[in-house]
Amino acid sequence: MFENGVAATDLPAQSTLHKRVSPGDFLDCYCVAANMPPRRAAEIITSFPAWARVLVCLRNMLTAPFGLSGDGPPAEDKVGAFPVESETQEELIAGFNDRHLNFRVSVLSTQGRVYLATWVHPHNLGGRLYLRTILPFHILIARDALARVGKEPFDGLAYSSSRCS
Repeated sequence: MFENGVAATDLPAQSTLHKRVSPGDFLDCYCVAANMPPRRAAEIITSFPAWARVLVCLRNMLTAPFGLSGDGPPAEDKVGAFPVESETQEELIAGFNDRHLNFRVSVLSTQGRVYLATWVHPHNLGGRLYLRTILPFHILIARDALARVGKEPFDGLAYSSSRCS
């Protein structure tokens, strides 16, 4: 458990992200006590604070020469820069594929908790190097994003005081 109520955890079994995972893929998951639909949580998660926007901008500048896009492909439905792939009352999955890697994020809301999981399937050395380079920043941004979710009440719904474990 981290001091802001965010905990590293296993991805709940009901997540549809599980069907993507194969050996060699990256998968992490964090959770926080919160009571809100996954779309609202995803909007908070992708509304990066200034320090994270600076890191994303720096990443975009450094990776552009290698053909990596920071904005994602065009899509009718996006949360932040991420095209929404699927959405149910319990889970929103967003992300896209590029020539170096495929990635998806899952925002799952169940039993008074919001889970944020990231799955990455690198295609080549470039994808693996990219993942290794950004991983410390990814962890920092993911934990901060869920801490912000945990602080935000949703439309007067009772905030769940249960902790993630």
